[in-house]
Amino acid sequence: MLRTILIHPDPRLKARADEVGAPDDEIRALADDMLETMYDAPGIGLAAPQIGVMKRILVMDCVKDETAPRQPMVLIDPVITGRSEETNVYEEGCLSIPDQYAEVTRPREVDVTWTDLDGNPQSQHFDGLWATCVQHEIDHLDGKLFIDYLGPMKRQMITRRMQKLKRELARA
Repeated sequence: MLRTILIHPDPRLKARADEVGAPDDEIRALADDMLETMYDAPGIGLAAPQIGVMKRILVMDCVKDETAPRQPMVLIDPVITGRSEETNVYEEGCLSIPDQYAEVTRPREVDVTWTDLDGNPQSQHFDGLWATCVQHEIDHLDGKLFIDYLGPMKRQMITRRMQKLKRELARA
């Protein structure tokens, strides 16, 4: 089922999400909805707070090639356990801040642990776009947006654009 993606500013996007613990059928159904919503948007990552669910769960699939098979990932209660000192700069966007992009510097590589949908512990080393995406989505779980990495002027400008967009959507 497609879910509605919250648009910044929304207080839920600035709040820390709650731990999930052991996944159940409700969490598995949420993960399915999140993947469907992410692919439909279209995006490469989505965190539960972006659809108003204050749980520490994210989905991502950084395969950009339309002819390649999808590689959907569901991470429950993810934790970054290691970061490279080397950084990457990516032009990031966000489904909760549509059509706005900015360069963000993050560690080039990260190690992440999480629980999968079967309740099993997982860990993986991410690099490149996958590393940027997982860091961006974990930030959402902590109530942080990519625009929080920008200077105050640019952040305010984007926030004003989003407020205007929300007013226009409310009128439509």
